[in-house]
Amino acid sequence: MIGGEAATAVEDLISGVRQAANFMQQFHSYLESEKQWKALVEFILLHLPDYHDPPNGGGCLDQLLSLSMVWASCLFLGCSYNKALLDKVMEMAGGMKVEDLPQFVTRSELMKKHQS
Repeated sequence: MIGGEAATAVEDLISGVRQAANFMQQFHSYLESEKQWKALVEFILLHLPDYHDPPNGGGCLDQLLSLSMVWASCLFLGCSYNKALLDKVMEMAGGMKVEDLPQFVTRSELMKKHQS
C-alpha cells in the first residue's frame, strides 16, 4: 500500500488525467468514428500548449479546434481546402500516423481517366 506523499501524488495524477479526459470529451461529435476521435484528440493535445486561450479569451482554442477539423476532414472524408490551409494542417500533423485511411479519387483524377 502506498502512503503519504506518494499516494497524494498518484491521486493528483489520476485526477489530472480525468480532468483532461473530461475537457476533451466536450469536443467529441457523435458523427465521428472512434478512429477519427482518437486522431483528433492526438492532434489537439499535440498543439494545445501553443493554442490555449489566454485568461481574457482570444479564441486560440477555437482556432486549434477548427484546424483539427480541417485536418480530419481531409484525411477521413476527402475534403479539400486551399493549399495554404492544407499545408498548415499537414505540417501541424507532422509525423502523426493514422492507419487504414480511406482512399479518395478527386474529380480531376476521374476526368483524366475518362479522357484517356
